[in-house]
Amino acid sequence: MTMRVYRLSEARQRLAEVLDRAKTEDVIIRRRGGDAFTVSLRKSVKSPLDVPSVDTGRNISLDDILAAIDDSRQWPRK
Repeated sequence: MTMRVYRLSEARQRLAEVLDRAKTEDVIIRRRGGDAFTVSLRKSVKSPLDVPSVDTGRNISLDDILAAIDDSRQWPRK
């Protein structure tokens, strides 16, 4: 795997380029004192709560939702 090394000042001036390059390869940013940092793409993870909506074919009101919740809490079932 190839890696491009940028000096910190150069990385600041070319941040967009550094980030574009980091999409395909690791990028090293080196400080004057010798510290080095790696920049790499981190793919976002979807939330488990990010689910598709359900098309009921009609508009559901808040009252419909609350009635459904109330019905589900009845014990024993009607």
